[in-house]
Amino acid sequence: MKHPVLVAGLLAFTLVASGCQWLPQRTTAFASDDAQCLSDIPTLEEQACLLDAWVAFGLAAQRGGPEWRRQTLEKVDGDTTRDRLARAVVFSWSGRGDWKAASELYKADLAMAPSRLQPLLRQWLNGLEARRSLVEEIDDSEHQRQALARERDSLAKKLDALTEIEESINSRQQ
Repeated sequence: MKHPVLVAGLLAFTLVASGCQWLPQRTTAFASDDAQCLSDIPTLEEQACLLDAWVAFGLAAQRGGPEWRRQTLEKVDGDTTRDRLARAVVFSWSGRGDWKAASELYKADLAMAPSRLQPLLRQWLNGLEARRSLVEEIDDSEHQRQALARERDSLAKKLDALTEIEESINSRQQ
């Protein structure tokens, strides 16, 4: 064999390609005529696309800018469980000022979501709570750092004053 690497690569490709029929066929998660699966705001109806639609919505919320958030929040300003959960998703990827509202919405409506969707929503809530906790820790650390800096500055002033007193005493003794 003149080209063992080429033959090995060709053999590996042949084995992989011949085994493709054993892989599960990828089908679309929903029928193309199902308008609810294709909507911008996912529904809570039990459908094959339920999780895919909410994951796509969560990714859109994470990537969306202020204009997308404003438009989406206008669409979900109602009082249905779907609207409140959609707002929770949008708020959870907005600024820190909206995180508390997102948490409250998740907690209030998570149990009313379809059981297949609840683990995803719970995961998002847990991630949000973890971010809130980390931000609180960072804020607390910053406050402590500022307090220690003030204390250090105060001690430095006192040390300077004591140094001046010592220098004054030493100059009198000479």
